Amino acid sequence: MTDQPPFGEPYQPPPPRPEGYSYPPPAPGGYPPPPPSTGGYAPPPPGPVVRALPTDSYTPWFTRVLAYLVDIAPIVVLQIINQAIMAAAGQQSTTAALVGLVLSLAILAYGIWNWGYRQGTTGSSIGKSVLKFKVVSEATGQPIGFGLSVVRQIAHFVDAIICYIGYLFPLWDAKRQTIADKIMSTVCLPL
Repeated sequence: MTDQPPFGEPYQPPPPRPEGYSYPPPAPGGYPPPPPSTGGYAPPPPGPVVRALPTDSYTPWFTRVLAYLVDIAPIVVLQIINQAIMAAAGQQSTTAALVGLVLSLAILAYGIWNWGYRQGTTGSSIGKSVLKFKVVSEATGQPIGFGLSVVRQIAHFVDAIICYIGYLFPLWDAKRQTIADKIMSTVCLPL
C-alpha cells in the first residue's frame, strides 16, 4: 500500500530509483517449498513404533477385562446408592430425583475424567493403572490424548453392536485389539 499524505496536504511522489536499479530475479524453479507444518507438535518418529511386536508383548484379554471391572466399580457403587435412595424415598420424591441427578452427573464426570482425561494423558485409566498397562497409539507408542480417548470409548459402541463380539477380538487377534482399537489404531501394552 502506498503512503498517504496527511489530510489536506498535496501528494508528493516518492523519489526516483537510482539509475540501473532493478528488482532481484526470482528464485529458479518458482517459489521455495513451504516449511513442513506440524501443527505445533513434534513429528512422529519415522516408521511404526509398536507394529512389529510379538503377540505376547500386548496386554492379555483377561487383564483388560479385570481393568474394566476395576474402572466400573465406582459407577456400580453410585448406582446402588441411587437405587437405595429411590427405594427408600419413593419414585415421586423430589429429593430422591435431585439426589439421582447429582449421582448421574457424578458418574458422567467420573467417566470423562477416567476414560477421557486420565487415560488420554497417561495412557492408563484407574483400572489399567492397577493392572499395570496402558493404551497407546500404534504409530507413536504415546498416549492418544483426551479427545481421541473419548472417541475411542465411543468407538466401543461398534464392539457392542455386533453382539459384543468386538470385545472378544483380543482373544484371537495378533495385536490383541478390539474393533475400537483397530478403528483408533491403538494397542494395549504392559507398563
